[in-house]
Amino acid sequence: MKVTDQELRKKAAGTGVLLGLVVMVLSIFSFYFITSIATSFWLVSFGPLIFSVTLPIIVAVLFCIDLRKKIGGYWNFRQAVTGFFVMFLVCYAINYVGTNLLFAKVIEPHMVEKTQDAVIKASEEMMEKQGVDQAQIDDRLESVKKKFEEQRENTPAKIASNFGISLIFIFVISMIFAAILKKDPPLFDTAALQEQDPIV
Repeated sequence: MKVTDQELRKKAAGTGVLLGLVVMVLSIFSFYFITSIATSFWLVSFGPLIFSVTLPIIVAVLFCIDLRKKIGGYWNFRQAVTGFFVMFLVCYAINYVGTNLLFAKVIEPHMVEKTQDAVIKASEEMMEKQGVDQAQIDDRLESVKKKFEEQRENTPAKIASNFGISLIFIFVISMIFAAILKKDPPLFDTAALQEQDPIV
């Protein structure tokens, strides 16, 4: 099946919207898991890793495979990079607007503070159980507070810098996914070979 670049970008954008909504829900759930469900330091520490990293990666792979099916099951490296880049870019935009702007500003305006309190409480309880000296506990908790303070500083320059870094990261991830999930048509499929664009 011959798919134009415009059709590829359109299908990738649609898939990116769905992926963005899933990632947004997982990010929001991760916040509530840390602040309301987790009862130990390890759950507070590894909860974000599970819900904000591991599960999104698994879901992203499934969406990538689905996108490849939507364009006929075959594509070259250039097409795969284009599709994944558009998909991940739209996903990033949906998640950023939904989580960082809508949720964090309107629904949970004290999101950072609540997360900080949960992390500090869990860290303090763990260190006390391990018999860590109070002075060391205070130093470590102060270090945690400074990291959260840095998250609150959203200057225009910092936002622009983060956006630029995110674009580079999205492009690199797109190339990695493309290298893994590109699928050339079988050699005996002459019709598919005739329709397939040359690998760039």
